[in-house]
Amino acid sequence: MALVLVMSGCASLGEPLKAIQQAVTPAPAEATPAAAASAPVAAAPVVVAAPVPPAAQRGFDDARRALAAGRADDAERGFRALTKSNPELGGPHANLGLIYRQAGKADQAVAEFEQATKLSPEQPLYFNQLGIAYRQQGQFAKARAAYEKAIALDAAYASPQLNLGILHDLYLGDGARALELYERYQILTAGKDATVGKWVADLKNRKPGQRLVSKKEQP
Repeated sequence: MALVLVMSGCASLGEPLKAIQQAVTPAPAEATPAAAASAPVAAAPVVVAAPVPPAAQRGFDDARRALAAGRADDAERGFRALTKSNPELGGPHANLGLIYRQAGKADQAVAEFEQATKLSPEQPLYFNQLGIAYRQQGQFAKARAAYEKAIALDAAYASPQLNLGILHDLYLGDGARALELYERYQILTAGKDATVGKWVADLKNRKPGQRLVSKKEQP
């Protein structure tokens, strides 16, 4: 798992802000077309309003390094400790959500992402992650609402545009809306994702009853 979410939507400094730009390794259980998320998309901006206590920042950095090194158990313990010592921060919960989702613990992942969005309701990245978690549970209405919230918070954030398009395309049966969202994603990413370009062409030429290609959400 390569992505470490920022500690809080409104309180995070230094290196954790850079980590938000990294991409998540797709979960093994997910079917994904070639290069569906090959290029990282610029993450939503993070508003820095108040400094994180130094001890909390050190704990976050330690957990981040453990996660980057593949020591998920150590990272989980570190982020869990932060949720107790600094219960006002959303980032530790979001990172726990990533860990649990990667481990196939869908219910726990949803609970952590829900808590992250509750604590940092201005952070679109967390709502995008929550939407992915809801979709994996089959909660399509909630996934749609989460993606739409992420877009409402930042209309230039490309990932939820793509993810909402996939949701409409594969799960809600609304090809017209999916096409709008894919094209919006292409505009936001300057058309660099060739795979999504193929999806756009597929939708424009798709015949009724034609088999759909499996698609993977963008972190």
